[in-house]
Amino acid sequence: MFFSKLDYNQFIEHIKTINRVEGDVLLIDKPYHVTSFEVANKIKIALKKTFPDKIKVGHAGTLDPLATGLLIICTGKKTKQIEQIQALEKEYTGTFFVGATTPCFDKEKEIDFTFPTQHITEELITETVKKFVGKQMQTPPIYSAVHIDGKRAYDLAREGVAEIKINPKEIYIKLFEITRIALPEIDFKVVCSKGTYIRSLARDFGLALSSGAYLTALRRTRIGDYKVENAITAIVN
Repeated sequence: MFFSKLDYNQFIEHIKTINRVEGDVLLIDKPYHVTSFEVANKIKIALKKTFPDKIKVGHAGTLDPLATGLLIICTGKKTKQIEQIQALEKEYTGTFFVGATTPCFDKEKEIDFTFPTQHITEELITETVKKFVGKQMQTPPIYSAVHIDGKRAYDLAREGVAEIKINPKEIYIKLFEITRIALPEIDFKVVCSKGTYIRSLARDFGLALSSGAYLTALRRTRIGDYKVENAITAIVN
């Protein structure tokens, strides 16, 4: 299970109150190193044990396995709201490691290059942040679920395809705030549009500093008016 005994029992009690036809919107605090699919699947199993008939289950916006935080699961007729929920603005907190890069822009893979950081000051960081606020074009990571000629980009990357061309997409960053500077680490808070990759932001931020950077921690704290503090905490037993 992905829930503590107490939390899971509470979850089952909540499941029993769901209208089988109308469904529900469930807020889950996704744990580290667990996929969004795995969480949705566990909930599907719990629903199957509670109700005799099949109930649709889907998540409204994937979180990377190394990210934690708010994952919204929709059941029954509420699955029709998934696209609407996915379109809502997102809020994240996390940490960049400055002075190095990885192929996937987070710590799932080993560092491939290192870069100088002696020139990086708090003033440079503050000025660089300003460049990323507003409407802009962003290229998703090659290790992402973006479709390329019918295949996922991460499948092509894992197959060792030499050149993977991903077209940039328009995104909007409403807020980009630095909350702690303790080089080589920089903590941040970001409020952004659907389709924004924080791993790509890490890469681009490092380049803008004339260095490199990758993501070492990420937590989704809000989707629209849905907040992680109202979510069921999910942990691996």
